[in-house]
Amino acid sequence: MGKTGILVVGDAGSGRLANVSLESIAKACALAAAIGGDVCAAVIGADTAPLAAAAGRYGAKKVFTAEGADFETFRSGAYTDAAMAAINAADPAVVLFSASADGRDLASACAARLGVGVLVDITGLEVKDGKLTAIHPCFGGGIIAEKEAVGEPFIATVRPGSFAREEAGAEAEVVKLDVQLSPASLMAKVLDVVCENIGVINLEEATVIVSGGRGMGSAENFAVIQKLADELGAAVGASRAAVDSGWMHHQHQVGQTGKTVSPQLYIACGISGAIQHRAGMQTSTYIVAINKDPDAPIFSFADFGVVGDLFTVVPALTEEIRRRKAAS
Repeated sequence: MGKTGILVVGDAGSGRLANVSLESIAKACALAAAIGGDVCAAVIGADTAPLAAAAGRYGAKKVFTAEGADFETFRSGAYTDAAMAAINAADPAVVLFSASADGRDLASACAARLGVGVLVDITGLEVKDGKLTAIHPCFGGGIIAEKEAVGEPFIATVRPGSFAREEAGAEAEVVKLDVQLSPASLMAKVLDVVCENIGVINLEEATVIVSGGRGMGSAENFAVIQKLADELGAAVGASRAAVDSGWMHHQHQVGQTGKTVSPQLYIACGISGAIQHRAGMQTSTYIVAINKDPDAPIFSFADFGVVGDLFTVVPALTEEIRRRKAAS
């Protein structure tokens, strides 16, 4: 690799740096010795001070900031101009984005301007024999591919939960970017932002997820797993079958056509475990399956399985957790 250094372009759509950005910075620090150069971050927003501080705590040596009213909400053109300004300033060998909707948009736009490719949804990154290698689950996770970087800079989007977060306790050097926005970048304007389900835990940020599938039977029955999720401080997910039936909103869908998640604990209730759903949650640290069908495919890759009626098992589990919490 001719270039050195790693740049992580932060995802701050929620008003703070997303966990995947902090995970990417921590992973970059682990790779820094092999790649050479510094670990840098780029943060974009109306107020970047807390974002830059968070990036520094997780190991970024230098943070490039693009701040102002034009960056108050995500706009592809304006954010791409800002990200490109950071890339030009850092001149890194590697640029990492989050595998969120905004991150994919930004990564592909920057790659197009640079004339390089982009690897999407990677779950691993290491240096082998002097070459940067990324791990990329393909075909719904049925094949795990290793891909080498052949161009510079190497651009990739990182799946949430792929790397461990570890605070470095440092303070980064902050470099303010003078971003010249092109007229074309300002043509689109955000007139309104509607936030639904304020207070609901983000699936991609959750450490525990309780999901329901076709076996839930109705939208009303999701109250059963909502109670369990509340006791665990968990997010509620759903399979494609449940979403297609109109029982849950698409924002809760986990799977190949929904969200990819990697929580510490994933509890699947009434979910058969079809490949489409498996692709979105199989990297969870622990998978617990509750299904009355002993031959359900999900039992073949779950860490723990309960064969039984979820409407009996889940309330009993919820009550046991509530009892233990009260006793502690």
